[in-house]
This record gives sequence, structure tokens and C-alpha cells, in this order.
Amino acid sequence: MQELRFDGRVVVVTGAGAGLGRTYALLFASRGANVVVNDLGSSRHGDGSSRNSADTVVQEIRENGGKAVANYDSVLDGAKIINTAIDAFGRIDVVVNNAGILRDVSFAKMTDAQWDIIHNVHVKGAMKTTQAAWPYFLKQKYGRVIFTSSNSGLYGNFGQSNYSSAKMGLVGLANTLAIEGARKNIYTNVIVPTAGSRLTEDIIPPDFFEQLKPELIAPVVFWLCHEICTENGSIIEAALGWAGKCHIIRSSGCTLRQNFSEDVTPENVQENWSKVTDMTSAKRLNSIQEATGELLNVLENIKSGDSLSGVNHVLRSNYNSRDIILYALGVGATVQESTDMRYLYENADEFTVLPTFYVLYGPMGCMSSSMMQDAIPFIQINPTQVLHGEQYLEVYKRLPTEATVETRFKIQDTLDKGKGAVVLIQHDTYNTADGEKLSTGQISIFIVGAGGFKGKRTSTFIIPTIDPPTRNPDVTITQQTSVDQAALYRLSGDTNPLHIDPNVAVMGGFEKPILHGLCSLGFSTRHVLQTYAAGDASLFKSIKARFAKPVIPGQTLRTDTWRNGNRIHFQTSVLETGKLVITGAYIDLLDVRMGVPRANPCSGSENVESDAIFSVISEQVKQNKDEAKKVNAIFLYNITVGGKPKSEWTLDLKKGEVHKGKPKSGKIDTTLTVEDKDMVQIALGKLNPQLAFMRGKLKISGNIMLTQKLKNLMDTYKAKL
Repeated sequence: MQELRFDGRVVVVTGAGAGLGRTYALLFASRGANVVVNDLGSSRHGDGSSRNSADTVVQEIRENGGKAVANYDSVLDGAKIINTAIDAFGRIDVVVNNAGILRDVSFAKMTDAQWDIIHNVHVKGAMKTTQAAWPYFLKQKYGRVIFTSSNSGLYGNFGQSNYSSAKMGLVGLANTLAIEGARKNIYTNVIVPTAGSRLTEDIIPPDFFEQLKPELIAPVVFWLCHEICTENGSIIEAALGWAGKCHIIRSSGCTLRQNFSEDVTPENVQENWSKVTDMTSAKRLNSIQEATGELLNVLENIKSGDSLSGVNHVLRSNYNSRDIILYALGVGATVQESTDMRYLYENADEFTVLPTFYVLYGPMGCMSSSMMQDAIPFIQINPTQVLHGEQYLEVYKRLPTEATVETRFKIQDTLDKGKGAVVLIQHDTYNTADGEKLSTGQISIFIVGAGGFKGKRTSTFIIPTIDPPTRNPDVTITQQTSVDQAALYRLSGDTNPLHIDPNVAVMGGFEKPILHGLCSLGFSTRHVLQTYAAGDASLFKSIKARFAKPVIPGQTLRTDTWRNGNRIHFQTSVLETGKLVITGAYIDLLDVRMGVPRANPCSGSENVESDAIFSVISEQVKQNKDEAKKVNAIFLYNITVGGKPKSEWTLDLKKGEVHKGKPKSGKIDTTLTVEDKDMVQIALGKLNPQLAFMRGKLKISGNIMLTQKLKNLMDTYKAKL
């Protein structure tokens, strides 16, 4: 990697007579910068002054062959500091605001003088020095600014109300300068260092103090100031050879009123306070415009009546690839069907969410709340008499494969059907990361024996089912369920004991536990997408279905389908009995793609550059089988291009063979995932595998210790490669 240089650049470092400032100055000078070493020569309390500190650092730089001049002015005279740079070197490129003092005292005993001097040095001094350099930055369309904050500013610290408020004030100043300077290539960042210095020499325990070396932080500041670094408006914490970026984040919050006609009362706030302060789905807002935009969304929600205050229940949950795959298996997805692989393999090129995964939140929310009882408060509901009658789901965009979501439930209506009651519940699911609505749905719950309360029999909220055409089905798909299908499906969150507990099933009027209606619906959805969308879930728009009869796990489902434009009508029956179990159903697609389904999206048939590497390795292993077998392990390489799987290679060093694809037999000991170009560089010895691993370019799972043996073997082949 080419050395980073500052040749021709001019850097001002304030408070550079010792500690961090001195270390910054020495590093910049060693890399070719002309440095202005500013230091008043005072103690950590700001008392006294001396030219010795700055002069000593200047002399040290010059003795090492660098260029530097001293400046002894207070940072409140920032213009004089910048003038020193202009007079000595003719320009200014970087300002590192490092100077600082302490006046620690509890807030109760704080005097105006103790407050003012801290803010003058830290905030006003940094402002005055930067402001003096700003016109030069604007004219040359280049500049880098560092402000020095503190953990006391970010988190607070007893006895440092003056210091911590000043340090946090610098964060606000940096945020604004980052915005104002961005178009002129002027980047401003904040460093939050923890290092041994004059300010901390008798505060931090000696053993810890010794490890807090300024030399471990200086390279971070150096990089932030370099011309090729584009970081801007960031808070970077650094210590002990570690660095990390800090953010200010905000919770999702809660709307405290339902519409414009309502006022917000203290009781509203009290009732919703846990939601206001819930940080589980907190996120960072990147600008004041984005923060304002979030408030505009709140305004729109209030206007449309879509605010949380009209919600009967909120369910928050998160999912990842494991949950997606588990659901797909629960609704019959199989590796024997190529179009199902995108639901089952997280490294498939087109790994995606089967859309009906989002219907899970309907019953999960209903079972985890008192909504049913709230809808019919005058009847004690027996859980064994609660049945899923109908389901609607519409998705608004491609569903993320990993997310934290919030589902909001609203009781839309309660209907009296004589022998029972029907409760209509709307469930809207939002991505908490950006607030976008991902789906809307309606679950119709039939409660046996809860009717007869002289309520209305129909509702304008009902989304109707539609009978299929009277002609014979266009396409029919059959698939047998497993006797364990319900046990598997319930792991996705619908844990109603009716589907696994024989005693509960008998209490519900069934001879044995029945399959979830939504599980059968998942089977049918897969069948429709397989036939009319080549398995592409992104073509799914919406689905509506009525659950007519139960299915017993182990029975065979038959899905009959009829195409009417982009609407696919379907009904599902049990092959063994001929009884319909899903009726009046349809799926609306954004587009129809008939014909031969696409090839397995993770077949790895495409040739990549590293294939040649593995071919050479294969020949070397054949010629040196005994040496290879000493490793005694099976390695699987997943080769990616742009993060997408393109090729798989197995190094079966137990048998002494190498081939494309997965292992023919035996258990994989170690799996390595790496970009095609990086694999070539590693094999040729141009990229150290340990560095590749530490940088996240090489991902290893399984027995990581075996990779050392593999490295040793690969090293013997490098000359051949």
C-alpha cells in the first residue's frame, strides 16, 4: 500500500507542545507536512505561559528533517496562529484544534469564571482559529478541520459540567461546518481521544495511563486530515489502537394523538411513555432535513388516521435469513424444486422472502394480546373456539431478507353471524429502519358460539373472496404434507396448541391436531409463484383466501389454478378426500412469467477467474497426494463476485482431490467465503490471508484452526501458481 504523504501541505496543531498535540505534529511533519506548532505553554489548568513547550517540539521536528515553526498565541487569537502559517509557508490546509484546559468543579460550586474560561478555550478558541483559516479553505477549495471532543461530552462526567458542555458544543459546531464546507471540499470531523496527556496525567491510574499512548491515536487524526479521506461530519472515538464511529440516534417514538381535532394530554404522554423511550428500533437521522421529514410523516399519519394512537396493539419483532428459511421449510419448500432454492439458501443469488411470511404477524399479534376479548367484551372467549376464517395480504415493495419490523393492529369491525362472531383486524407492518410500510393485511377471526348479540352481519371493511372461473383448471399442482408439518410450521411463531396438542384439538372438536390454515396457504402460494412467476417473489402483489375445512398433517394438497390476466384464481383441496380447504382465493401478480423456470440460482455454473487457480491446485494435489492428505480435512470455498455466489470448490484433502461443487461425501470441516479477485490475490501471495480475514474479505466458518494447515500447503504451491 502506498505511503500516505502530506508533502506541500501546511498543518496547524493547537496545544502541540505535549501529549496528543505533540504526537500529531511529529507525525504530520514526518510525512512531509509543514507544521505550525501552537502552544501557550500553560498548565492543564491554563495557568502561566512558556515558549519552551512549542520550541522543543519544533526543534525535535527539525532534527528529524522536518519543517516547523512555533506559535505562542492563545487560541482566542486564532487569526495570529493562522497568520503564522501564511507568513511562514504561504498557505494553510489543515487545522487540528487540540488545545484544552480543565477547571473541574461540581456544578453546585461552579463560578462564572470557571465556566467561561473553559468555553473560551475549547469552543470559542477552536471557532476563532478555524474561522481565520476558513477564507483560505474556501478560496483554494480544500481544507480539513479536526475538533477535539471528549467522552465527558458524549456521556457526561461528575465535576465537569463546564468541560462536558463545551466538548459537546464542538460536536454541534462540527456538524454545521461539515454541511457548510462540503461543496468546497472542506471536511470537518470530531475526534474523541482517550490518551495520556497533561489533562489526565494524575487522573487516570498509572498502569492504564501507560497504555493510553497518543501514538495510537495520531494515525486516526492523520487519516481524517488526508486529501483522499472523504469522511465528513463524523464523531470518531479512538484509544488503545482502536477506533469507532459514534452516532446520535433517535427512537421510533410514538404519535400521541389520532387526528388534528384531538389535543395531547399529560395522560396521553404517561400512557405512551414506554413507546416514546423504546430504543430497540432506534435509528440515526443523517440531517436536519431528514429529521424534519420524519415529522412530516407523522403529520401525514395523523392526517390519514394512520397514527399509533388509533392502534389496538403493536407487535415488534425481528427476523433474519434463518427465520425466512424456517418458514419456507414450514410451507413445503424443498431443494428438489429449483425455484424454491431462493427461499432456502441465504447465499443464493436471488435469496428472497416468500411473501406470505408476513401473514405470520396476524395470528401472532392476536394471540399475544387481548384484542379478541376487547372486540367482544361481553362474552368470555374460549381459545379453542377461535378459528382463522379469511386472510388478505398486500405487499408494497420487495421485502428485506433481514429486518426489525413493527406490526400495528386495528380492530376494524365485529360481526354477528348467529352461531359465531367474526372480528375483522387490520395489520400493517413497517420497517423500523426507515419507517416504510412494507405490507398491509386483514385477518378475519371466527369465534364459535360468540354470536347472537344482535350485531350487524356485514361490514364495509370486508375484502371479499372471489370464486374461480367455471372452466377446468389451467394448471394443477399437488404436494404431500409431512406428518410433522404443523410441528415444523409452528416454529415460525404461530404456536396455537390446537395444531400440536391432541387434548386441545379434541376440545376444539377435532379428532387430532390440524394443520394451520396459513400453512396450507403458504403451500398454495409457492405453487402459484412456481407456475406463473418462475418462483420470483418480487412479482407478488396481494393474496386473498377463505379457509373452508381443516387439513390433517400428512395429507396431500392439490392446488387448482386459473389465470385471468395478472390475477391467478386458485382453490386448494385435500387429494385423499376431495374436500376443499381453501376457497375463493386469488393472487394478484405484478407480471406473469410463464414457461420453463429459471435455473437453480446457486448452481455456480459461471466461470470465474479463480477457477483457473483451483484447477492448478487440483493438479498439485494429485501430484502430492500424500502431502495433501496430511491436512486431513475437507474445505469448501464459496467464491463470490460483487458479494453474490458464483462458484463452489471442494478441497477434499482427506481423499487428496479437488473438484468444482460441493463435497461428494464426508462432512465439511471448514467453509471459506471470498471474492473471486481476492482469492486470486491470496493464491498468488499478493494478499495475506490473515489480513484478508481481519478486514472481512475472507469469511471462515467451521474449524478455523485448520486454515493454518491449508495456508502452509498453499504456500508450497505458490511458485506453481
